[in-house]
Amino acid sequence: MLASFAAAGDAADGGGKRRDSHVQNEAGLAVRQPGPHDGEGTSTAYPFFDDAEDFRVVFRKRALHKGATIGLHTNDKDEIYYVLSGRGELTLEGEVSEVGPGDAILTRDGDSHGLRQLGDEDLVILVVFPKRPGDP
Repeated sequence: MLASFAAAGDAADGGGKRRDSHVQNEAGLAVRQPGPHDGEGTSTAYPFFDDAEDFRVVFRKRALHKGATIGLHTNDKDEIYYVLSGRGELTLEGEVSEVGPGDAILTRDGDSHGLRQLGDEDLVILVVFPKRPGDP
């Protein structure tokens, strides 16, 4: 993924420095959605830099509200979840464990995983994965 970050900084003209670096605040980005991957309940996504030209990394904050899940699915790429707050039940390759603030979860291409919010507090995570050619 580090290569993706480096490549994302290259300009289309062959390596000149891009001039569209910027700061984006989550205010105004919130999108209320069902749990991803046919998950249960409701979540809120914050899709940072979705409109950045030639940026080949997805960087998203997601809040899983009470009872919400990211449905069990098989990855078609490497992906990282980083837990900011709340508690969750992670199913990774059939093994179940509890995750909380400070936990980073690496799921590899071909691995199955799902995540369920636990308790009364939203489970808030950062999600990072590479965009594939042709992805919006």
